[in-house]
Amino acid sequence: MRNFYEAEIFELFINHLEYVRKKYQFKLFGYVIMTNHVHLVLHPKSDTKLGLLIRELKSKMAREYFSEYCKNIPDVKHVYWQKRCYDHNCRTLETVLEKINYCHNNPVRAGLVGDPGDWKWSSYGWYQGDIDVPIIMDKIEI
Repeated sequence: MRNFYEAEIFELFINHLEYVRKKYQFKLFGYVIMTNHVHLVLHPKSDTKLGLLIRELKSKMAREYFSEYCKNIPDVKHVYWQKRCYDHNCRTLETVLEKINYCHNNPVRAGLVGDPGDWKWSSYGWYQGDIDVPIIMDKIEI
């Protein structure tokens, strides 16, 4: 399934990510939006349950997607995301950087681009000093 297939859909996800980021005040250290999944490297506040913020992000994104992009499609199945998300606790700076690097290289491994810098929908550009990026990252403080 290709959930992200045009720039508008990528931007829709980014808008919802920024909304949830602001609401729950989590730190975003890295991301990649692929054509059929997303990776986030984030640090929630200590009193925030990760499942709650991910559930809200997925729910808001799916609701707007189906109301805006599928309203004229009869019998559309309203399932946008997999039921589960997979998390990994990063306890060291080294592990955080490893996960960010994994995100940045995901489009290359998938054969979408030859270089991480060619994929607009990741935090790679931010880490290369580009200021014209979809999302600004937080300073990594572990």
